[in-house]
Amino acid sequence: MRFTIFLLINLLLIAGSVRSDDSARPAVGSVVDDFTFTDIRYLPRTLSDFDQRKAFVLIFTTLDCPIVRRSLPKLRRLDEEFRSKGVQFLAINAGPDDSVVDVAHQAVKADIAFPFSKDFSGEVVAAVGATRTPECVVLDAKRQLKYRGRIDSEFRLGGVSPNAGREDLRESIEDILADRDVRIAETPVDGCLITKPNQPPVRNLTYYQDVAPLMKQHCQKCHHPNNAAPFSLLTYEDVNRHAAMIAEVVAQRRMPPWHAASEHGTFINNLNLPTADIRTITEWATGDRAAGNIADGPPPLEPRNSDWLIGEPDLVVRLPSPEMIPAEGYVPYRYALLPHVFLEDTWVQKIEINPGNDDVVHHCNMGYASITDIHGKDFHPEKNFITGFVPGGDPMVLDSGIAFRIPAGSVVGVQLHYVTTGEATTDQTAVGFVFAKEKIQKQIRHFQCNGRGFAIPPEASHHAVKASKSFQEDATGIGMFCHMHLRGKDMTFAATYPDQRQEILLSVPNYNFEWQSSYRWAVDQMKFPKGTRVDCTAHFDNSAFNPFNPDPSATVKFGLQTYHEMMYGFLFYTNDNEALNLTIDPKTGRVVK
Repeated sequence: MRFTIFLLINLLLIAGSVRSDDSARPAVGSVVDDFTFTDIRYLPRTLSDFDQRKAFVLIFTTLDCPIVRRSLPKLRRLDEEFRSKGVQFLAINAGPDDSVVDVAHQAVKADIAFPFSKDFSGEVVAAVGATRTPECVVLDAKRQLKYRGRIDSEFRLGGVSPNAGREDLRESIEDILADRDVRIAETPVDGCLITKPNQPPVRNLTYYQDVAPLMKQHCQKCHHPNNAAPFSLLTYEDVNRHAAMIAEVVAQRRMPPWHAASEHGTFINNLNLPTADIRTITEWATGDRAAGNIADGPPPLEPRNSDWLIGEPDLVVRLPSPEMIPAEGYVPYRYALLPHVFLEDTWVQKIEINPGNDDVVHHCNMGYASITDIHGKDFHPEKNFITGFVPGGDPMVLDSGIAFRIPAGSVVGVQLHYVTTGEATTDQTAVGFVFAKEKIQKQIRHFQCNGRGFAIPPEASHHAVKASKSFQEDATGIGMFCHMHLRGKDMTFAATYPDQRQEILLSVPNYNFEWQSSYRWAVDQMKFPKGTRVDCTAHFDNSAFNPFNPDPSATVKFGLQTYHEMMYGFLFYTNDNEALNLTIDPKTGRVVK
């Protein structure tokens, strides 16, 4: 008897707790409070960022839920069916440790056009009462919660049903579009439980003992005075002053910047922070931010004394005269020839484009041309591309035994993209060359998967452009780089080998025009047999939801200005059968005869 009473009491307590949890969920029929999610560009967004829609379909996802993965093709078809009818699909990732880059890559793999996003704080989950993935929530134009539940009953945690059964999600959308009550407004979801973001443990962390080593290892290379980063992080005072921002960007894996999906490729310049380091930095930055004992920490990274990342160049050539940059407005690309003629073949191992005014030089491309072929404005650096300067890029620094050859009788020219800052100013960019100092066996080569004959329709959110190149000789890869403009969304490099084996070399699922990284392999890591084909696929977002889109109503074609578009997939390599065995004069870069 006592056991029965005890059991009843416990059942009532459990039922009460369930009812309490259920009552905390917004009811179907209620108006959902506005909420904020993070898009693949790390920007905070709301549903108001979309144009007027008749309905919003929120799908809650994680990267590892098997039912989510199985459901993505079905969701893609539903989006394609209802998009033109005023229905906006939106994926909301609720995985505590899922990165924005890999969330974006999930959409690329599934070839899905609708936006994927991230709910870092659990705000969206709480606002609509989602509990599992892939739970779907449908809101009408007035943000009234009309449906919450499953897509259908085909995919279950224990297996797959022979048929989809009633198409609950589809019917709810159809009912809303027909302005009638949703027939079944809530259904059970047989999916993966959503885990709430956890609070970091309370540890006695100090800056000097726990955080300073991580700042030195991961941050101070860029975050020091007179460098590209917006502020210095060399001292406790610097880090303490920016602690809240540091916590946010590190927790979101926005910093250090890295845009390659983790699933494909191993790159020696990968900047991703280990999860344990992220937790240490965010826990300290959101806690009491104790300094600790200065003797426990390493000295900060010494800022470089030189203006050059490559060390002091053997040859420095500047623009022949300062470029005048207006205070405001859009500055078309400018072209300039550097005042130096390479009279003989010149072999260089390091090249750096060094802006004279970091505030106004957004990016710069450099190429060479024969002095006999130069006709002023007809010069185009992409024709004989050497290297470039972009936000987040690196100077050209080649491995032992490899060099770049500037042919005899050449001049070097640059294509400069300037931005205005509110004040009229000038720039006189310079280029530094370090000549080869050792015997050269191979010259660096590259090809460009270049799509040009495209036309991106107005409001297209996932327009594909493709281009391919093949290796003409057995080759060893050095690295890759992708370049698009403001509508660029993602780019994937895929190799098809002569034996028909296929491999994804690189996926950049959330391309960032303002921070264009290179992706470099270790020495001799990547081998490409003759005949290997590399296919580059890029997608462009010409929709109004793209916050950087100059004009969603325009049909966009290839062009040099940033309101046009480009699609360049660069792959740098050497030919395996090349053995030059050249001795180079280290003072001139010329072959010793």
